[in-house]
Amino acid sequence: MSRPVTLSQALIGTPSLSRQIGLVLFGTVLVGMSAQVSVPMFPVPMTLQTLAISLIGLTYGSRLAAVTLLAYLAQGAVGLPMFAGGAAGMPYLMGTTGGFLIGFVGMAWLTGWLVERGLDRGIFKLFIAAFIPALLLFVPGVLWLWAITPLTLEGAFISGAWPFQLGGVVKSAVAALIVTGGWQALRARRG
Repeated sequence: MSRPVTLSQALIGTPSLSRQIGLVLFGTVLVGMSAQVSVPMFPVPMTLQTLAISLIGLTYGSRLAAVTLLAYLAQGAVGLPMFAGGAAGMPYLMGTTGGFLIGFVGMAWLTGWLVERGLDRGIFKLFIAAFIPALLLFVPGVLWLWAITPLTLEGAFISGAWPFQLGGVVKSAVAALIVTGGWQALRARRG
């Protein structure tokens, strides 16, 4: 049984190294821009990053999505203003949002992996492929927050996970709608 083709593969064919680099750069810009759409909350801001990461995972597949998020983290770590509010550098990466930032790599990989395992078409399957990894992102995020702040585990959950649950459902649904629309547009274009 062959792996399902991702939307990016369907659009550009078997990607060459230069196309893969282009996709990675596009993805890092998308995540960086989505980080700037931010609602300041303490200790973790609410951003559109998880929507962007879901889109990357749903369209790139596991490996390319994970590489994209590793590149994003590297860009932010070396000083590019990639994180929420234009923040950058290792101190920010190791701060209160560090568990989420590092967890983005796993979220992107798992989203792509689920797509490669058959959750690649149809709004419900795509929603599941986006929602499960987005929900699991709270594990490293909350544990990191608990480890580096004086918050209890319950306090870390209440401040670092609870306020984001409705947004996670909405962002997963939006990602599924966008990718479903992408597949439909591709089918229509091909006739």
